[in-house]
This record gives sequence, C-alpha cells and structure tokens, in this order.
Amino acid sequence: MQEFIQAIESAIVEATGLEAGSFSLEKPRKAELGDFAFPCFLLAKRDKGNPAKIAGELAGKLNEALDGIEAIATGPYLNFKVDRGDLARSILNGVLSAGEAYGNSEVGQGKTVVIDLSSPNIAKPMSVGHLRSTVIGAAIQRLHDALGYKTVGINHIGDWGSQFGKLVAAVDRWGDTVDLEGDPIKSLLALYVRYHEEEENDPVLQAAGRAAFQELESGVDGHVRAVWRKLTQLSMEEFNRTYARLNVSFDEVRGEAFYEDYLEPTIQRIVDAGITEESEGALIVSLKEFGENVPPCLLRKSDGTTLYATRDMAAVFHRYELYHFHRCLYVVGGDQRLHFQQLKYVLQRMGLDWEDRVEHVAFGMMRLPEGKMSTRKGQVVFLEDVLDRAAEEAGKIIAEKNPDLEGAAEIAEQVGVGAVIFNDLKRERVKDIEFVWSEVLSFEGDTGPYVQYTHARLASILRKSEAGALEGTPDYAALAESAPLLLALGQFPGVLEKAADRAEPSELTQYLLGLAREINSWIAANRVLGQEPGVTTARLQLVDAARIVLARGLSLLGVAAPDSM
Repeated sequence: MQEFIQAIESAIVEATGLEAGSFSLEKPRKAELGDFAFPCFLLAKRDKGNPAKIAGELAGKLNEALDGIEAIATGPYLNFKVDRGDLARSILNGVLSAGEAYGNSEVGQGKTVVIDLSSPNIAKPMSVGHLRSTVIGAAIQRLHDALGYKTVGINHIGDWGSQFGKLVAAVDRWGDTVDLEGDPIKSLLALYVRYHEEEENDPVLQAAGRAAFQELESGVDGHVRAVWRKLTQLSMEEFNRTYARLNVSFDEVRGEAFYEDYLEPTIQRIVDAGITEESEGALIVSLKEFGENVPPCLLRKSDGTTLYATRDMAAVFHRYELYHFHRCLYVVGGDQRLHFQQLKYVLQRMGLDWEDRVEHVAFGMMRLPEGKMSTRKGQVVFLEDVLDRAAEEAGKIIAEKNPDLEGAAEIAEQVGVGAVIFNDLKRERVKDIEFVWSEVLSFEGDTGPYVQYTHARLASILRKSEAGALEGTPDYAALAESAPLLLALGQFPGVLEKAADRAEPSELTQYLLGLAREINSWIAANRVLGQEPGVTTARLQLVDAARIVLARGLSLLGVAAPDSM
C-alpha cells in the first residue's frame, strides 16, 4: 500500500510545490469516499484561496498525473481511490512475499532501545499487578525489534533495600514455621505479612530488621548475605516458571544489588556536578527550580544507607555508558511518576544531553474491587493462579465444543494465557484496571480468544482448499468488494510504527480486534472454496494474507495463534 501513498504524495508535491514530508494523507471519513484523503486547508492558507475550489482544480491535474488512482474532490478534501485490481495485487503480494516478516522495517537501524520491564521484588509473589509491566514491556520490545532497533530487555529485580533486612529478621525468628523449600514464595509472603503485623509493637524486631539491612549494605559476607542469596535463588526459580508461560524472556536479569559497587562512584559523580547539599545529615539534590512542591532527590540517608533513587541513578548511568541508547524506557506503574520525574530532573541539573531519551512508560494500576493490592497485608491475587484458572476455563470450553481436538491441553494453555495477556493489552496502558475474574476469563467479544479463533478459522479454510489452489492465477478484479479488508491489511506496518513510537501496545491490540471483525464479516459475505479457479485463488490469497497478519500481530503481543480451536 505504501507504493500508492508515495505515488499520491509525489504527485501532490509536483502539482503544488509543497515540500515532501510537510503533509500526510488521511483516512476518509467514510470508506465510500475513497482510500486516502488530502485536506486542502494547508494550500488554502498558503494561497489565501477557497479549499473546496483548490480541491476541484487539483483533482484535474492529479488525474492526469496518476495512473490507476482516481482523484475525487469532495468539498475541501481531495480523495483518492485506487484501482481495485491494483490494490489487491499490491497488498496481497506484499503480505505473502514477506510472510512472517510482514510489517518489519529498518527505521530503527543502528539505534538501541533499552527497556526496563517486569522488575518483581525478590521474596514476594508475582501478583496480577506484576502482569502489566511484564506483558506491556515485552510487547514494546517486540515492536521495536520488528522495526530494526537493537533492543535490550532488562529485568531490574528488586533484591535490595530495607525490606530485605526485615525479611531476614522474619526468617530468623519464624523461618521454622513455614515451608521455605517446598513453597518458598507463599512462605516468604506469610513471613513478610507477619513482620508488618508485629513490628509496631515489637521494638526488638524493628531493631533486628534495621541491623540486618545495615549488615547487608556493609558488604560483610556473613549470615545476612547467605539468607539473602537463598531467598534470591528460590524466588528466581519461581519467577522463571511464570515467565515461560507468558512467553517472556530477558536479555539481562540484574538486581539492584548488581549496582552495589557503582553506588559510591554514582554519588561522587553527582557531587562533582555541584548540585548536592546536606540536609539533616542526609545527602540530597534540591529540585525546587522545577516547582516549589517538587521534593528533593534523596541520595543517601543520615545513617549512610542508600535508597532506590541512588540505585536507579547508578543503573541509568551504567546503561547509557554501556549502550548509548536512543531510548531508555522504564515500564513502571504510574504511581512511580514522581520518582522518575526526580530522576530526570537530576539528569537535567547535571546538564546531561541524553536526559530526554529517558522515558517513564507509565501504566495504570491494577486494583481489586475492595481496593489497592498490598503485599504487606497479604491482599494479592497470585499471577500463577490466574494463568491456571484461565487455562482450566479454556480447557472446559474446548472439551464442550471440540472434544476431539488434538493437542487440547496445549491449546487450552495458549488460549487461557492468551486471554489474560490480551485482556491487559487491549486498554490504553495509562488506564487503571479493576481485576474482575469474570472479565479476565471471558473468551467472547473483544478478547484474545476471539482473535485466535478468527486465525484458526482462516487456517481451517486453507486446510480444506485443493492442492495448488493457492498458487493458481488469481483474478484480483474479483476482490473489488474486498477493499475494506485489503486496506486494513495494508495498514499493519503503520500500526506497528505508531505503537512502537508511542510505546502503546493497545494500538496493535485494537487494530487486531478491528481486523478480526472485518475478516469475519468478509467470510460471511464471500464464499472462498468452489468458485471459478481465479476467484478461488484470489480469495484464498486474501485468506492467507489475513492469517499471516493476525498471527504476526498476536506474536508481537506474546499471544499464540493456534491453527485449530
């Protein structure tokens, strides 16, 4: 489809003297008006003329210059309609020749994008709240991969901080009351909750937690570090099982502890920039120049311990020096907006010219109907439980509707997990989500299983076709009524670029839902098999192209595309 856009834009440039790149074609308000539209207001402003009159005059010039594309003046708009045979030939050849690489480009060639995603805390369960950062970040990485960027997905594990002193104290006191080896995550959650229930009225417990964290930060390789390492190992083993089910992997898994040796050099670098000051024994960077209500960035507390902000400063310096990134994306909840504002403000005060490449890709919080999730209170929904239930529900539906389906258990896992991922990604990421079981486990309507079913339906049509029918001589003119579906397929590369640029996977998710609806409407109106050979071949090619785009889109979201359901 890009060839038609380029031809139209070149003709407009030639006829009007506008600069290439100074305008872009739009989608007409109604499909029957044409395939592309050029609003003439820009020319009207430049030439101080009537946009409708300009559109009419320009239509005559462009109809002489364009071959196979009709220019039609409609009020102040100049609409363009591509010959239906040419449209089908161009789009189908483009999709089928590229195959699974359709939509790929080299726009990011030579540029590196670093994505900080998932980042669960050691010794805590992965709840449905962790789903968002994980699947949003992974989708953003795949989108950039498709556009030719070198990407580095980093799982910045939360394995440091005062909470680990508290947890070590809890393990020392109550570790023999839980099954750490057999059920580590839920056991550690129970200890964490118990600590916070009892610490307020137990100064000895509070002191033990503070002392354990101070020993952890001191570098002493003793009892505290041994317990901390064990908790890290047990947690990562559990996390990796969940990541495998979500089809998510990482280029780097680095905990906050990795930056322990970088903390002092980081603090010294900021001190050397001349922007630090002491406040009540603590080392801070004042950020009042960015607003009276912006609190200072605290780099080191009065007791000498560091904070999350210090470790994030060390991490961003390390990442820039290692990768010289084009973008550094932090896929982190919107409740951390102030933290990332402070991070960027410190970089600005240091005068670093790459500060604007650091972006907080914020997303809305996932809440329970009864309120915000809280690990301290034990008020969480385990992600593993959600995936299990979704796969179980998918299995029940398959057993009812297609009991003889081969590989039913594997497909139930694909459909169930796909439903959970798609349900999260179908919304704009900044919106909060209320976790409701009935919605997460719904397989009808605007859901991942609906798109997966559409893909399976297309695969079934291809399986039923006669040998060689797909490779016959197609009658592309027979696809004249299929223009809406063809145009939707042609929009796929642009959707990928927009979704990556905005770091917004819902752009792709909503596109796939619209495409699936268009496909199912087309199937209802057009019989594919048993037609004249040229017609059948053309329609089979359209079926195959649609199947390729659905599969490609789902894979970029991390959702499987089963051939049978």
